[in-house]
This record gives sequence, C-alpha cells and structure tokens, in this order.
Amino acid sequence: MTAIEWTDVTWNPVTGCDRISPGCDHCYAMTMAKRLKAMGSAKYQRDGHPATSGPGFGVTVHSDALDIPRRWRDPRMVFVNSMSDLFHAKVPVDFVQAVLEVIAETPQHTYQVLTKRPGRARRLAEAGRITFPPNLWLGTSVENGAVTDRITELTSTPGVAVRFLSLEPLLGPVDLDRFLFMRRCADGCSCRHPDDGDRNECACGGECAEWRPAPEIDWVIVGGESGPNARPIHPDWVRDLRDQCVDAGTAFFFKQWGGRTPKSAGRELDGEIWSQYPQNRRATSWRG
Repeated sequence: MTAIEWTDVTWNPVTGCDRISPGCDHCYAMTMAKRLKAMGSAKYQRDGHPATSGPGFGVTVHSDALDIPRRWRDPRMVFVNSMSDLFHAKVPVDFVQAVLEVIAETPQHTYQVLTKRPGRARRLAEAGRITFPPNLWLGTSVENGAVTDRITELTSTPGVAVRFLSLEPLLGPVDLDRFLFMRRCADGCSCRHPDDGDRNECACGGECAEWRPAPEIDWVIVGGESGPNARPIHPDWVRDLRDQCVDAGTAFFFKQWGGRTPKSAGRELDGEIWSQYPQNRRATSWRG
C-alpha cells in the first residue's frame, strides 16, 4: 500500500532518475533512495551523477519486479515508478515495452504512469515502438508555467486512454485553458475553444459558441510541496486551476497544501475536499 492519496499501490520496475527542472529540487525519491542505500536495500545500490542524482538513485531496471502485478488478484490503482521515470533516456525501449506488456496482461488493474519526459513517450509511440494498453493512464508533471511544453507533448501522444497532469509541487500559476481545448471548432471557423482568454467562449459568436468537446486533459492533480524546505503554494493558484477544470469538465484532485508537516495543513480547498477521478474517454486497442 502507499500513502499517496490518489493511488492504491506503487510498483517500481525501474528505480533512479535525474533532476531536470525546479520541481525536482527537493525530490522525495532521491532522499529516500539515499536512505535505502544506507539500509542495504539491493534495489538502491547504484549511484547516480552527483550533479543531477545521488547515492542509490542511479537509473536501474529490475526484471525481477515485472511479475509483481500478476500476483495481485483484486483490482488496484497502480502508480508505476514512484521512484523513477519510465521514460528516462536510460531505460531501454525493450524494457519499457516489457512494462507495458505486464500492464496489458493485467487488465483488472488501472496503471498511472507519470513522467517529466513526455516527449520520449510521444516519439516512441509515434514510431510504433511502444503501444499503450487501454488500462494505462499517462500523465506529466508540471510545476509552473515555464514547463507547459510537457502538456503539448502529452496531448500529442497517440493511443492514450486517459491523460493527466500532476501539478505538484505547484510552484507558480499555470494557465491550462489553451491546453484543455486545443482543437478547432466543429463548424470550421478559425476559433479555438476557448480562444479569447475567457473560458468556454468563442469570439466569433457563431455556432461554435455552444461547442463543448471533451477536454484534452482528463484529470488534474494539484498539491503543495512537502518537507523541511517546502516552497509555499498560493491558494489563488489552486483556486484558478480548480475553476479551469470545473469549467472544462476535467476531473480535479487536490492532494495537499504541503509544508513541513503536510498532514496538519490538510487538503480542504474553500471548505471542500476535491477527490475527483477521470473516466476512460478514448477507445484504444492493444496490438502487442
């Protein structure tokens, strides 16, 4: 089991990673890997580069962990690689495919794959080197408005049943409107939906003003940073994201306010607990 509020269990066929953006600065997984190495854990004995990784946090694949989900009979929500990134460049494509095959062979479970490297996921999928099973949700981490190119990579990745964002740690405001609805209006005008800075409005005033396609992002998780060096989160950032999701029909999950002791701060937003989950919206097929 796991203490992560939005999943049931973690599965780590890969461990280790490298920091690539400000959201990685206080990486909980890197701190945990250092502790596990000191405790003698076999999975955490390879060190990463000291500038971007650390003790016990070198990227390592674990073939012996591939069978673990096959032993779980009851359906579970599974967070894949809480201690790594499946689409890190050092993870061989064959191993990525082996992970996806396990996911496809255990359809009773729902798998959540979260990456800061959605560009590699997109490239592999477009080249036909990997295929996403229908019980896999693919997400990317976005900590502020400077890294929203990851959202474009995610929404451009073919064959994904559910796409989601993890805005944790949220370090600044993020405008999702232009990513939630990226397609042209149905009647063929030049507008996008929304297109004029106001949510769900169309500037031309034509038939597309009532057009409401399904949003490109199915689920948004938001949370403040935790730990002794936690950077603060502003309530208005969270409220704005909630409002954007509500207006778009995107499921919204507020995980925590964060801080040194995040449990004490709780996860209420304006007196309400937001624990929405997405529904599978896109039909996909597994080609093996």
